[in-house]
Amino acid sequence: MSGRGSVFDFRRETRCAIAVLLLAVGARTALARTILFVGNSFTFGDRSPVRNFHPERVRNLNNDGYGGVPVLFKTFATEAGLDYDVTMETSPGKSLEWHYTQERAQLQGKWDVVTLQGYSTLDQQHPGDPADQIKGAHDLATMFAAANPAAKIYLVSTWSRADQTYKPDGHWYGKAIYQMAQDVAAANAEAIKGFPALTGVIPVGTAWNRAMSEGVADPNPYDGLEFGKVDLWTWDQYHASAAGYYLEALVIFGKITGVDPASLGANEKAAGELGLSPTAAAALQRIAHEELAAEGDSLG
Repeated sequence: MSGRGSVFDFRRETRCAIAVLLLAVGARTALARTILFVGNSFTFGDRSPVRNFHPERVRNLNNDGYGGVPVLFKTFATEAGLDYDVTMETSPGKSLEWHYTQERAQLQGKWDVVTLQGYSTLDQQHPGDPADQIKGAHDLATMFAAANPAAKIYLVSTWSRADQTYKPDGHWYGKAIYQMAQDVAAANAEAIKGFPALTGVIPVGTAWNRAMSEGVADPNPYDGLEFGKVDLWTWDQYHASAAGYYLEALVIFGKITGVDPASLGANEKAAGELGLSPTAAAALQRIAHEELAAEGDSLG
C-alpha cells in the first residue's frame, strides 16, 4: 500500500507542478507588452557596435538591419524575466515632427509603450529652439493615445554633444558640458506640462551629466581620455560610444519597467558582447540607478 500511495502522491505532485508551470506561462503571455521606439541615430546606435547588435531580436519597421538601443532594452528585459515585444522605427537626422508627417501610416497602432527621441539640438535649423520638438511630441502622442488611451508615452531627453560645446561653431560653445543636456530636458519637461497624453521624460542626458560629474565618464574627449574613465561619445564627439548607448538603454529600461538597472550586474551579457568591462558596466548601471532615483522613480 505504501508503494501505491507513493505513486499516487508522485502523480498528484507532477500534475500540480505542470499546472503551476502552465499558469506561469499564461501569466507571462498575458503580461507581454508591446513597445515602440521612435527616433533617429541616437536610438539606432549609429557609429558604434550597438547599431548592428542582434537586430533579429526586434522588429524593425524600416527593415534597415539596425538593432541599437531597442535591442539593448530587449536584452535587459529578457535577462530580468520580462516579456516585451519590441518594435523600432528610426531614421537618421530626423525630428519627431518628421516621423509624424512622413511615417505615421506605419506608426499607427495600439502600442502599450512608446518612446520618442527627437533631434539632438531640438531644431536642426534653429538649435536650442524647442518649438518643433514640442509640436512633434504632441502630434505623435495624440495619435498614439487615440489608438490606445492607456498607452505610456515617454520623451527621451538626450545628451550634450561635445562638438556643440567645445568647438567654436557649436551652439553651446563656451558653456559647461552639462548645459545642452539640461536644455533638452527642459524642452521635454515643457512638452509634457499640461499635456496628459505624454507620460513622462526619460532622463538620459542628465544621466550622462551624472556620469561625468561623478568621475565615471570623461567630460572632454578633445583633451584625451583620463585613465579609468569611459568615453561616452564615439569618434565624432557627437554620437554615443558603446558605453554611451549602454547608459541610454539602462535609463530607458529602468524608467519603463521599474526594474533597478543595477540588478543586471557587472557580468550583464550585452556589456560583455560590446566589449565593456565588468567595472564599466557596473558603474554605468549605478549611474542609471542614481539618476532614476533622483527623479523619484521607484525601482524594484
